[in-house]
Amino acid sequence: MEYLCRRLGSGLLSRFPLRIAKPPRRLPTLAVQQPHHWNSTSTPLKPCLDSPTIKLRDYQEECIRSVLDHVRDGHKRLGVSLATGSGKTVIFTQLIGRIPVRDKIGDKSLIIVHRRELAEQAYRHCRLAYPDRTVEIEMGNRIASGAGDIIIASVRSLASGDRIAKFDPQRFKLVLVDEAHHIVAPTYRTALEHFGLNEKTADSPILVGLSATFSRFDGLKIGAAIDHIVYHKDYMDMINEKWLANAMFTTIKSEANLSRVRKDRSGDFALGSLSKAVNTTKTNDITVRAWLANAPERKSTLVFCVDIEHTKQLTDTFRQYGIDARYITGTTPKGVRDEQLDDFRERKYPVLLNCGLFTEGTDIPNVDCVLLARPTRSRNLLIQMIGRGLRLYPGKENCHVIDMVATLDTGVISTPTLFGLHPDEVLKETTAKDLGEKKLARTDEDFQSDEVTSSLQEESDISDEVKLTFTKYDTIYDLIQDMKSEKHIRSFSHYAWTAVRAADTFAASHFDEHYISTRQAWRNYRASQSQVQFLNAAKIRQGSIQPADLTRGQAADLITKLRFGSKKRFATKRAQRAKQEEKIRDIQELQKRGEVRVGPVEV
Repeated sequence: MEYLCRRLGSGLLSRFPLRIAKPPRRLPTLAVQQPHHWNSTSTPLKPCLDSPTIKLRDYQEECIRSVLDHVRDGHKRLGVSLATGSGKTVIFTQLIGRIPVRDKIGDKSLIIVHRRELAEQAYRHCRLAYPDRTVEIEMGNRIASGAGDIIIASVRSLASGDRIAKFDPQRFKLVLVDEAHHIVAPTYRTALEHFGLNEKTADSPILVGLSATFSRFDGLKIGAAIDHIVYHKDYMDMINEKWLANAMFTTIKSEANLSRVRKDRSGDFALGSLSKAVNTTKTNDITVRAWLANAPERKSTLVFCVDIEHTKQLTDTFRQYGIDARYITGTTPKGVRDEQLDDFRERKYPVLLNCGLFTEGTDIPNVDCVLLARPTRSRNLLIQMIGRGLRLYPGKENCHVIDMVATLDTGVISTPTLFGLHPDEVLKETTAKDLGEKKLARTDEDFQSDEVTSSLQEESDISDEVKLTFTKYDTIYDLIQDMKSEKHIRSFSHYAWTAVRAADTFAASHFDEHYISTRQAWRNYRASQSQVQFLNAAKIRQGSIQPADLTRGQAADLITKLRFGSKKRFATKRAQRAKQEEKIRDIQELQKRGEVRVGPVEV
């Protein structure tokens, strides 16, 4: 791991306050946002270039061969799981030319997408790959004749009225579904039923669904539409094989309390409720200061926000600090949107904020920092957001993912939990490889024994300025060792031990050393029978303590605490522990849902 402290010099531990002044600087005013319908016939698709020779990567060829092998074995409904940036569009366009004609007349291919960007991307790839074939679009105001060789259609248009009727199922050999984790939604099911693909049948085209996140957070079974996952390659594989840029992670406590945020029907946070918890002056200020402290040198930062209002207010906060930040939302006019996106790709400004637009489909390879200001309980959404920064780009060494981890008592999916670590795990410029090694190192450890503090702690009074305290370690082992035994004291204050020493002085001057010194020999003897009886009567450890279970000193400490009001605190601790265990089970269940394995899919 490359920690910041290594660049400053070796050291076991450094804590320092960071105060950042707000320099006055006037920036250009953002353009007024107005709704725009992309599918107007006045907005033609970009013309394609002459078709170049396409050379497939090894894994892309391996993936295509796996699909063809399963087709030869008689399988019809197949899934391919590939990380964002792996070239899914290249794979499915190449599949079109390698799937054989069905029953002599079935030679057409249909590509189903759900967003404009995906349709444009698929159109350009198909025109490049098959310049001699007719490529048509069925989306919004664009109406396909139905006679084309390759049809690119939005799922919404296919489900609208009788627009799908002109596509004769017998003429199609292949139906491709991009971002196929949506495939069990009702609109997709309607389209699949038209082609006889809503259930297993011999008389149907081949169905191939491709996705980077082949799981459904809402619990709907992908097996209702996909019978076999025939190929899987995740982010770690792609990073290790140098097909994707490396990633480094930093987690920062935003102090946004999500415990009362409602959940939507899918189980993720309801956006309106989430925005109220996250979109505050305090949290937005912490977010910007965290970026300034960790990634001010990054050239292209993509920020994910909760909703339009959060996007606007967080943009304003960036600009108050003199940062040329701009935003794009679903209401941004297409012309403004394209201009802002092109300028960002050309690195004319460093920070672009959005809400829900760039999780799928959009190709922005220059992104070298992803700021997650939008908490989620969806593993899919988290992977999609991180994936925006992992594409290769000239001069790009890695992507820094900054995760603003909120404070909550219910399961949240964050970068630590994505890699199988405890949700409170602190990450400071930690690489994806290091995260994998951390997970292995913790296999035999209890989740709760290694709770670690956040890399960011906020002062209670931030009316004038926010004080950020970062804790840096040479290795994760230094961090764990530092936090294990004394975390409850260290968490109070940097100067907590001053009070502890004062208490020692007071005790030594008022009580007999024989009874209070931890070095007395009697403390190491086995607990007495009277001590055990007292503790069992108080129901400590369910009243099952034996003399061999405790030393006399440990028993004396427990009795002292019980006699001076700690019994209630013990009960509170048990309740907190039970709640924490429930939280961990919730997170483990979310992780289990996201697992992808090659083979038959559970129905």
